[in-house]
Amino acid sequence: MHHIVEWDPAQGPARQGDCLLITVDVIPVEAAEQPAEAGQIVLTRSETGHHHAIAERIGVVAYRSSDPLVGYLRVSDGAADLVHHRTWDTHATVRIPAGTYRVVRQREHTPEGWRAVED
Repeated sequence: MHHIVEWDPAQGPARQGDCLLITVDVIPVEAAEQPAEAGQIVLTRSETGHHHAIAERIGVVAYRSSDPLVGYLRVSDGAADLVHHRTWDTHATVRIPAGTYRVVRQREHTPEGWRAVED
């Protein structure tokens, strides 16, 4: 089992690789509910298939915005574990408490311009 980090949102944002979670008060009305895939809710995708995801469970809903690098997450009760699905050089699991969050895939500047961070 991987190491689990108990996140306290009062201490600031949580980060797992290129996935950043920030506490928000509301989810924008234009955000669309994101269906689960193969029993998991993918928060950020990796080009290599090593996604950052939560095992599908009751009370956890993800939302997509018009910006492909921004989404939202609502954990209604209990907690949800954000797992990095890679068997080597993996990030610690982040335990997300009940709340509403903005999920940002981090960007980096290159000589060619801005791009998503590759994790």
